[in-house]
Amino acid sequence: MKNLRWMVIGLIGLATVINYIDRNALAVMWPAVSREIGADKSDYALLVTIFMLAYAVGQSAFGRIFDVIGTRMGFAVSILFWSLSIGLHSLVRSLGLLGLLRVTLGFSEAGNWPGAAKANALWFPQKERALAQGIFNAGASLGAIVSAPLVALLFTGFGWRVTFLLIGVLGFLWLLPWLFLYRADSAAHPWLTQAERDHIAGDGKDRAEAAGYSPGWTEMLRHRESWAIILSRFFLDPVWWLFVSWLPIYLAETFGFDVQQIGLFAWVPFVGAMAGSLTGGWLSGALIARGRGVNFARKTAITLGCAIMLPPLLLTMHAATPLYAVLLIAVILFGFQMAINNIQTLPADYFGGGTVGSLAGLGGTAAVAGTLVTTWLVPVMTKASYAPIFALAAALVPASLLCIWLLGGRIAPLSSSKNKG
Repeated sequence: MKNLRWMVIGLIGLATVINYIDRNALAVMWPAVSREIGADKSDYALLVTIFMLAYAVGQSAFGRIFDVIGTRMGFAVSILFWSLSIGLHSLVRSLGLLGLLRVTLGFSEAGNWPGAAKANALWFPQKERALAQGIFNAGASLGAIVSAPLVALLFTGFGWRVTFLLIGVLGFLWLLPWLFLYRADSAAHPWLTQAERDHIAGDGKDRAEAAGYSPGWTEMLRHRESWAIILSRFFLDPVWWLFVSWLPIYLAETFGFDVQQIGLFAWVPFVGAMAGSLTGGWLSGALIARGRGVNFARKTAITLGCAIMLPPLLLTMHAATPLYAVLLIAVILFGFQMAINNIQTLPADYFGGGTVGSLAGLGGTAAVAGTLVTTWLVPVMTKASYAPIFALAAALVPASLLCIWLLGGRIAPLSSSKNKG
């Protein structure tokens, strides 16, 4: 079977679309759900917090799980449990049960990210990894694009309980082609052509990296490069989650939108995010193909993405119309995805395959930790307007970029004695 690696990353991208439909459904339908169970914006902030705490634990846990049980079964376990969790939202009649289900959803959905990073390292040579990561990340953006109108449409036709049940079925349907296609990792997959196997291995360097230096957590954290990834995600990811978690509520509170109007507008910024995912992946790979080193390619894409984000973040503070606001946010998320797409390839650039899932998971946990801080600041800082929280988001961008430049060193494979500090 030709081009099997692209089919694999395509399926993982599709899983990410489902992931975002499931997680965004509550935000889109919150005006209706909150009325029925008697909840308010502070309760929503609490639900976001417990989701993110579970998501943080799940990132690190699933990073290790993928390194132990492998990519095939790791994805199966993750999507099975998150699909069950979102389907059971249809039974909610109290804030307590809703909170419990947000915990199980957050923990299981977290597996998608370290799993994708590991699959990327196993199935793609270094020059293609950023593009493959871009395709995967585009799935997150596409999921955010389709989730608002899809959920709003289902809500209009069936109500919020049946909507949760219907979107829960999507994950079970995804398992069928996944278990059929992903028989083994690239080194042992029976359908992989010899030509594609040689392409993935390259001149032997990429395969050596995949099987190379793979320290445990303690030794991995002695490298400052690991902390470059962890801290950069701590500062940068809250910008993404600010809009994923709060955009529907921002539109409702600032412009008086109902569920149907949210469905019409809330998808627009994620078109920019999807374009940024693909652009960031393409740019990094194109620079490597033209003879520039991985260090130059990754840092160029990350720096450019951060530079694109800053001006619209500041302008959004004073956006007077919903169309202007969502277009500015689209540019913000374009730059974000350019940067984060390349940051997420760094575990595979620094370490062998046995560590990639673990470091990607720790980076995801740090991202959640940063997001939790902003989550609880939103209700406090948005009593008059959302301008203060947008200003805070703007300040986080250069902090993340400095972590890459000051701690990341030269982006290249590490050894047991290299660059500890």
